[in-house]
Amino acid sequence: MAEFKATRNGYGEALVELGAKNPKVVVLDADLSKSTMTYMFGEKYPERFFNMGIAEQNLMGTAAGLSAAGYVPFASSFGIFASGRAYEQIRNIICYAKLNVKIGGTHGGITVGEDGATHQGLEEIALMRVIPNMCVIVPADFNEAKAATVAACEYNGPVYLRLGRDKVETITDYSKQSFEIGKGYLLADGADVTIIATGLMSALALHARTALAAKGVSAAVIHLPTVKPLDTKLIYEYAQKTRAIVTCEEHQIACGMGSAVCEFLAQNIPTPVKMVGIKDVFGESGTPKELLEAYGLNANGIAEAAGEVLTMKK
Repeated sequence: MAEFKATRNGYGEALVELGAKNPKVVVLDADLSKSTMTYMFGEKYPERFFNMGIAEQNLMGTAAGLSAAGYVPFASSFGIFASGRAYEQIRNIICYAKLNVKIGGTHGGITVGEDGATHQGLEEIALMRVIPNMCVIVPADFNEAKAATVAACEYNGPVYLRLGRDKVETITDYSKQSFEIGKGYLLADGADVTIIATGLMSALALHARTALAAKGVSAAVIHLPTVKPLDTKLIYEYAQKTRAIVTCEEHQIACGMGSAVCEFLAQNIPTPVKMVGIKDVFGESGTPKELLEAYGLNANGIAEAAGEVLTMKK
């Protein structure tokens, strides 16, 4: 029986553990601590927790100052507000100076659900990955969110962690290995097509692989938790092996993970690609399951894209 837990919970639990190990870790929030799960850190270490109010620009500026003073700040808000409202501060203060600020952008993607288009961050991967010096991580599940938060703390430089609201299927296990920034993970091998996914789409990619196997199609599944920097070695290896790629993400197709993969492939090993994601539209209000189905972010949508790219390959 698969376990389902939210990545934001993994983030919150990791912060508490980091607080015990490193007195320099501080956490800032934009009056959303019950939603971002940073309240757990605030209850345990109130002297190192700062509620900045609904003022994301001030949130990022203060985090930058704390970093310059030698602390390791985690600045948290909904992804759409952290990346959008405070873009100038992230770009010009944090990333330009390569300050050691970690940004926890929760409630990313269409699975924010009933809150609708205004709260569904479908563009923040694009906004963050285009800024020099910024590292972008999109965990697949609770376990990986915990491991990635720890890795972000140890990483020297700005990091954007894209986290989700809804409970998602657990597919990773870091009890016997460490999370490595910049590394992709081969979840299943295959010979005909490679499915490259990030975030919650990686679990759905595995379900699509099962559906494809029933039709005689052998699909490899690669999970890319780090959108920037990309694991170009692994991408190149499987582009060369299968000569057909499907990318999957809970984000706008434009400028997201799939775009990053295509940019690399076009310059190094031109390969047929089909992209599964949000196709230049805003989200709507609905349950996470309804929205994933409505926008084709499911196993069927991935399998259909695999069939299309195999036709292109031929």
